[in-house]
This record gives sequence, structure tokens and C-alpha cells, in this order.
Amino acid sequence: MFGRVVLTMILLSVKAAPAFGQDQDVQGAWNAETYFLKDGAEHRVEGRIFFTDSDWQVVFFVVDGMGEIKRGSAEGGTYTLDGEGLTFWHLHNFSTGEAMEGLEEAPLRMVYRDLEDAPQEPSSVYVAGDELTLAFPSGNRLLFRRSSR
Repeated sequence: MFGRVVLTMILLSVKAAPAFGQDQDVQGAWNAETYFLKDGAEHRVEGRIFFTDSDWQVVFFVVDGMGEIKRGSAEGGTYTLDGEGLTFWHLHNFSTGEAMEGLEEAPLRMVYRDLEDAPQEPSSVYVAGDELTLAFPSGNRLLFRRSSR
């Protein structure tokens, strides 16, 4: 019985996943939910990320266990998508935050750059149904749930 359940779960996940090399469907708006840090810490996140056919914008807040906002970030720019490979070009960033488990203090930062000066962040994206997970080079991941197309 257990083997059948596991096999069914594997088959369902394969069916839900896009074909190898096929771009993920990231366009639209996604609600931020959870920030998973490489050291195992997890934090609640509130905010949105938006993807057009070539641009992205995110505003999110990291919230502590008492419901208090401890960190915030507003970022955006352009991106390219190749299968599960999602590369961000960071044109602007506004961020600040207190130290939290797994996160160092982040002093206030305000940056705007032209495309030729924008740093690239090669990441991975995984879409399964209405969930989108961004996996960053740092080893951290952000989980989002689709809010609109």
C-alpha cells in the first residue's frame, strides 16, 4: 500500500512538472509566503512579485513570530528565463532590515542602475500548480502562491 501511495505521488509530481527545458509559467502576480534559509530557518513573508514577459518587480516584508515587520525590500529589473533557469538583472533596490535568525542586519540601501551596470543573479524557478519557488545562489528560497495572471 505504501509503495502505491509513493508511486502515485511521484507520477502526479511528474505530470504537474513542465517538460525538461520548457520555460516555467511565471508571468503574473504571486503572493509571497515563506522564506526558507539555507541554514534551516524559515520566516513568514508578506508581499508580491510580478512578472511581465521581460520585467519583474517585488515588494516584500519579512515578519517575525509576533507579526512584526523586521525587514523589507523593493527590487526590480529585467529577467531571462530558460527552462528552470531564471536570471534576474537588478536595476533598482530599496531594502533595510534588522537581524533575524539566519539573516544579518541590512542597513538602508537605495540603488538604481542602468542595464549595462546591473548585477545578474542566476537563480532557479519551479512552478507547480499555483506555487512558485525561487531558489537563489545563496541557497535560500522564497515560496510564492499565484494571485493573478
